[in-house]
Amino acid sequence: MDIREMKYFYAIVEEGNISNAAKRLNIAQPALSRQMKQLEAALGVQLFERGSRKIKLTDAGHLLRERVEQIWGLVDGTMKEMSELNSGLGGTISIGTVTTSGAALLPNLISQFHNLYPNVTFQIWEGDGYRVLELLDNRVIEIGIIRAPFASDLYESITLPDEPLVIAMQNNGCNCGEHHDTVRLIELAGQPLIVPLRWKTMFGEWCEKAGFTPKIVCVSDSIVLNMLWTKAGIGMSLVPKSTGALISDSSLQYKTIIDPVVSTQTAIVWLRNRNLSASSKHFLDLLKGR
Repeated sequence: MDIREMKYFYAIVEEGNISNAAKRLNIAQPALSRQMKQLEAALGVQLFERGSRKIKLTDAGHLLRERVEQIWGLVDGTMKEMSELNSGLGGTISIGTVTTSGAALLPNLISQFHNLYPNVTFQIWEGDGYRVLELLDNRVIEIGIIRAPFASDLYESITLPDEPLVIAMQNNGCNCGEHHDTVRLIELAGQPLIVPLRWKTMFGEWCEKAGFTPKIVCVSDSIVLNMLWTKAGIGMSLVPKSTGALISDSSLQYKTIIDPVVSTQTAIVWLRNRNLSASSKHFLDLLKGR
């Protein structure tokens, strides 16, 4: 298996079908299909499930995708290091982020960094916290921006100040809670709730201490999807306070949870004992100085 075959395979994975991948690679679709069949024959496994318009990976395909990401990460990292040795600070910083943390933190930070180091470019990957850590473990990215908790023994980190958690609900007069901008935790008893998987256990413990079992109708780490479900009336969403600034909608309102106040933390993480590029080290220095 050579670099070209890995490039072809990963293009299909990213595009979701062979037709779009062929256009991106500027080769004929039948030729790309033959390449993949030859690769499967050489490896002795089936990589794709045929029969649907969108490509689906087999277990072997998922494993190969992980390995290709690791290899690309090593290749890109080596190229960055060689480039920096030859021409000074430059190259690309690869960052993975969860939606709310990245949207709130990155624009101003990247603007500041770009003013200091105009030759550095960025590649941003977005996903839930588990996907960001997977990309980090596979060395596809150098820096991850996630929500706590995480395995602190595996990663170096910079932890940002606590951010209150709020409940997003429909702004239709059927308010939960006595106050306009706050809701006591006990007032959520019996309410249909949409909770991120990362906080499900902790939130359940908070509610049990308050004297009730939460009525969780959906568990999902997609903040955007959760907000759409709230807008549709399916349930109230547990989200970070910064969500209100990112998703402003007159049909929604946000109430800070009190009695007790519950919060989350954004963490900037990178692999322990990994040799980061000079650009990434400078980026982390800027973060530490905030």
